[in-house]
Amino acid sequence: MSSSDLATRISNRLAKDILTGTIEPGTHVATQQIADRYQVSRTPVRDALVALSDKGLLEHQANRGYFVPEEIPEGLAQEIAAQDSEESDVYQTFAEDWLKNRLTEIVTEQSLRQRYSLTKSRLNDMMARAAREGWAERKEGYGWRLLPVAKTSEAFDQIYRFRLAIEPVALLEPSFELDRKVLAEHRRIQEWMLEVDVARTPPEQLLANGAAFHEALIAMSNNPFFASALERVNRMRRLMEYRARVDQERLQVQCSDHIEIIDLLERGEVVEASYFMRRHLSGALRRKSPIARNWSEEMEAEAHSQA
Repeated sequence: MSSSDLATRISNRLAKDILTGTIEPGTHVATQQIADRYQVSRTPVRDALVALSDKGLLEHQANRGYFVPEEIPEGLAQEIAAQDSEESDVYQTFAEDWLKNRLTEIVTEQSLRQRYSLTKSRLNDMMARAAREGWAERKEGYGWRLLPVAKTSEAFDQIYRFRLAIEPVALLEPSFELDRKVLAEHRRIQEWMLEVDVARTPPEQLLANGAAFHEALIAMSNNPFFASALERVNRMRRLMEYRARVDQERLQVQCSDHIEIIDLLERGEVVEASYFMRRHLSGALRRKSPIARNWSEEMEAEAHSQA
């Protein structure tokens, strides 16, 4: 991947974070901060910041750096949102094709470009996102491998039962250490999500914020086996979660629960937080299992119709 391609992808991700409010107006956007956030080097980040400043999505202040403007031009916001919506539609189609077994495990870039009518640049963006979200990896030499994901209601339920087994216990690890700065950041994100309009916010953004909350808490256990296990199952369930979408009521319950867990941890009530985490995940399983079953039934019906 060239430095210019990487800079473009960084600028796209940063633009989404700004437009959705994940990065708030007035925030100082530092090069190292963004490099750490997206796990990239500083050079393409600097190029991305310049590009967003040229577009008006960042303000450059002499001797101070880049800041998110208090007001983003309406036309610019609409332009970026429209571009993001188009790219997201193609990505969702690609994901659904994998979920419904319409694609083989090994795919070539040429076949994907033809199937989805993509330029090379847009295909690169799509595959980079799939790789970032953990369900595609580049093969050595040629093509891509699509990785296992939860495609059935049984697998979906098993993932949640696995999370029930590890997440509450991780909070009780002897090595658990509270990070108040991380908690404060996730409180801000969860409070923002309580106010957001689901219909106008990319579902992947909402789902990513929820997954990041749980992964941040389990990382505080300082047990890398818990953390890596949760990251893996979160990747495996992500596509089915995208298919189910997010409704306002479910989001309100989820975020309120997350804030309650933060409250308990900040008060030092770790055992109570562990208990509440189990109740929170049990509730999520009850709410989402019917959605997963409906999705599995749709896939079975489609498979029979094509037989």
